[in-house]
Amino acid sequence: MAFEGLTEKISSTFKKLRGKGRLKEADVKEAMRDIRMALLEADVSYKVVKDFTKSVTERCVGADVLESLTPAQMIVKIVNEELCKLMGNETKHLNINPNGPTVVMLVGLQGAGKTTNGSKLAGLMKRQGRNPLLVACDVYRPAAIQQLKVCGEKLGIPVFEKGTQDPVVTAKEAVLYARQRGYDMVFLDTAGRLHVDEALMEELKNIKAAVKPNEIMLVVDAMTGQDAVNAAQTFNEWLDIDSVMLSKLDGDARGGAALSVKAVTGKPIKFAGVGEKLEDIEVFHPDRMASRILGMGDVLSLIEKAEKAYDAKQAAKMEEKMRTNRFTLQDFYDQMVQLKSMGSMEDILAQMPGGASMKDIKLDPKAMAHTEAIILSMTPKERENPSIIGASRKKRIAAGCGLRVEDVNKLLKSFEQMKKLMKQFSSPGAAKKLKRMGGFGGMRFPGF
Repeated sequence: MAFEGLTEKISSTFKKLRGKGRLKEADVKEAMRDIRMALLEADVSYKVVKDFTKSVTERCVGADVLESLTPAQMIVKIVNEELCKLMGNETKHLNINPNGPTVVMLVGLQGAGKTTNGSKLAGLMKRQGRNPLLVACDVYRPAAIQQLKVCGEKLGIPVFEKGTQDPVVTAKEAVLYARQRGYDMVFLDTAGRLHVDEALMEELKNIKAAVKPNEIMLVVDAMTGQDAVNAAQTFNEWLDIDSVMLSKLDGDARGGAALSVKAVTGKPIKFAGVGEKLEDIEVFHPDRMASRILGMGDVLSLIEKAEKAYDAKQAAKMEEKMRTNRFTLQDFYDQMVQLKSMGSMEDILAQMPGGASMKDIKLDPKAMAHTEAIILSMTPKERENPSIIGASRKKRIAAGCGLRVEDVNKLLKSFEQMKKLMKQFSSPGAAKKLKRMGGFGGMRFPGF
């Protein structure tokens, strides 16, 4: 995940500070040296690092910090606030036009993920009740129009295209088309280049002049570090961009682009692509990102993911089944499907407070898949009543999912343990019972 190396190094620095109790000015300066190196290794702009550490140091060496009862916590708070400031402090949203279709002009270098991430953004707007239109203005890259059509078809969003016609004319016609047919958002997928050149910029300036977009959004590849920041600076000089979207923030990006681009361009990061699926896009929250970088998790984003996967009626039924000890393997499978829709277990752990310290926990990626395969190899009757599963049924189930009878036995045993635990939780005084048991007693849940 992005920022993993940076988070690890900063967490280690804070751990050393906490172990010292009272802090001296020399301790703060040593910590800032460590943080400076960590930021530079994350490919953050040198000037940004210099200004950041200077600002943090000035705030940290004050008497009110060094003489406080918990100076290490005060320093963490200051670093967190400065990181938020570095990335823009406030969450910013799209500039919406109240008097007609909102025109969003997507720009960026070739390979940054502009077409895919622009489609993701259009999809997000559609899920929020908007009526978007995608427009193919990249007439140079082979298959660019076809790629946009595929994305549009998957998202159920129409694509306006005029083949290799002049992109400026296509953009003007698309906005008129949207106004006539009631589309309230227009996303222009413009051409990119492998590097910035004058011909590209002139074309983009002509499109800007022709349609007067409400938002010019630059898509940059978070994995390219300083190259992304340099590209952002150049695009901003030519087009005066309004915002930035980071793509591939789920990869092994070191984080330099996210921490530098706002400071260098003065323009906010508004969205981030966080996966390969067309639904994998998030609003960029500077405060939440700062918390993740400092190893404090991102609980709000985790809650939002859970709410998307949450079915209130199903949850009420599940609660009733658990309370009356009627929880079945089919119910357990349904819960697994909901959990999977929130992302990988590694991603979920990373968003929990202290998630950085859990990176050494090895989660078997096959365990959940095996559990799923075993349950799907059962008949509906067996899933509802696992007690009927005898030796011959176990052999059939194992053969059906390509696993061993021992694996089937292990799942059934774990499931019975889980049901007993649920029964205990649903009874009066459940909290006291759990305390006497010493937590979950090391019990392993099926699939984990």
